[in-house]
Amino acid sequence: MKGINKAITWAAILATTASTCACMKLPKLKITDMTMFAAMPGLEKEEKNDIKELIAKKTGVRVNETWLAANMDWNEAVHYLMESDELPDFIDGSDASIVLYDNDLLVAWDEYLEKYPNLKELYTDEEWDRFRMDDGHIYWANVFDNYYKKDTTTVHSGTAFWIQARVLEWANYPEVETLDDYFKLLDEYAKANPTLPDGTKVIPYTCLCDDWKYYCLESAPKFLDGYPDNGDCIVNVDNGPENPKIVDYNTTATAKAYFKKLNEEFKKGNVDPDCAKQTYDEYIAKLSTGAVLGLCDQYWDFAYNIMEPFASELTATDGKSFTLSGIGCDYVPLGLTIEKGMKQQWHTYGDTLNTASGIGVTTSCSDPDLAFYFMNALLDQDIHDLRFWGINGVDYLIDSDGVYYRTEEMRDNWNSDSYMAQHTCEYTYFPQWNGMSKDGRNRMKPEEQPGEYLASLPKPLSDCFKAYGVSNYVEMIGSAQVEQYPWYPMWTWSNSLSTETAGGVARLKMKEVKHKYLPMLVLSSDFEKDWKEYMKAYDKADPKAFLDEAQAEVDARLQYAVSKGWTPG
Repeated sequence: MKGINKAITWAAILATTASTCACMKLPKLKITDMTMFAAMPGLEKEEKNDIKELIAKKTGVRVNETWLAANMDWNEAVHYLMESDELPDFIDGSDASIVLYDNDLLVAWDEYLEKYPNLKELYTDEEWDRFRMDDGHIYWANVFDNYYKKDTTTVHSGTAFWIQARVLEWANYPEVETLDDYFKLLDEYAKANPTLPDGTKVIPYTCLCDDWKYYCLESAPKFLDGYPDNGDCIVNVDNGPENPKIVDYNTTATAKAYFKKLNEEFKKGNVDPDCAKQTYDEYIAKLSTGAVLGLCDQYWDFAYNIMEPFASELTATDGKSFTLSGIGCDYVPLGLTIEKGMKQQWHTYGDTLNTASGIGVTTSCSDPDLAFYFMNALLDQDIHDLRFWGINGVDYLIDSDGVYYRTEEMRDNWNSDSYMAQHTCEYTYFPQWNGMSKDGRNRMKPEEQPGEYLASLPKPLSDCFKAYGVSNYVEMIGSAQVEQYPWYPMWTWSNSLSTETAGGVARLKMKEVKHKYLPMLVLSSDFEKDWKEYMKAYDKADPKAFLDEAQAEVDARLQYAVSKGWTPG
């Protein structure tokens, strides 16, 4: 990490503090400390974090964020907080948000949305209505995938089969369309290049089965069949979008073919034998070595954790220094299908309205109005810039045309965990924007700024994109841009499904069966025998009860959309 010039930093801080947003009435009282818990892993910030303190001076609020502990899932964490009677002021309980609502532990947003226009602007009135619970009120808002003015995404943050750029370069950038293509390439590369320059042995493919993140193993079949991510099911529209049909992707021919392929590759030595038992921390540590050539995961789950080790200098066996990014270890996404020539929807374009969870204010908060005021203030453009761009003159510069950019040193700083802990304060699970800045020139976030994005790419990555005739991850994965129907995404329903219904109970049992059997299938010595055993156990979980409720939800969403004037096409 490059050192922080504290003199420059605090000079810039003082200058920025003096300039306040005209639309904000700054509190004159002392700074109020509040707390936030997010049921996801996250980076702890230092107590006197530079930008957190600057935001506190502008808003009168400082928030201490805590994150999901290792080896604990969101349900455990939320129930622990409830039992301890120590709820934070703000909370994002992820899929356990419904439990907070059921126990009357959240403050309704309705009156505050009318009071604070930045928050209201996040969604249309119709979209806000979709957040309403059965009592008619709104209790949380999802803070991701909101695009101001237009979608300017450069990063595919969702699920994909990922492959290191150096593997594609070695093979002269071939077309890789199917699962067979993918594993054939990994196998050939690993045989020709068995070690990294420092002697580390390569691992052609690994996956994660730890706790709820076993989605890295189980979710691929729906995508391989060309469908978008509707959570725990496929919605088939072969008979037209007016006749949607729920399909169980766990029992399709593609599902069996996918797990059989993993098993075959395991027997060849191409699948990491530790995949069934490794923890998330072990998984990230393994990826950080650069040894893993391929994986299936969501970008956010691994990429940010390996940026710093990939940029660090290492020593090769011949004594020369190198970096993992410099030799092409960065991953690019591939939109694989089970057969050649199929359209695929690994990437979803535009906003995705996730109403199942989001940030809420708890009834333990002593000043809910101040909490909503703070969330509103975080969306003021000057504070939003502080959160995601940093401090002008320290973390970014502005050219003669008013366009934000960074130097190489600034980019290195923002890839450093220690710098981020000390200096940056994104307030990651608070309301935020993607897309265009309100100045009409810049992007809300650096990773979407065209010049900044391209300048930040390691050369092997930019060479890879150039070879395929694309400019970013979204273009690289090449998903079809198709209309998403009114029921999409179904995971906003299934993720909040409780065990008070037969379908909710079945969903839980289905997950338990999959979590047990799917890793076993990958490592199986007799795949056909174990597949039959898996299907028998899966059927006992009563998947039909879940699928029937999913069908009812699809039909209800379609009926509602039609009542609002929706027509296909």
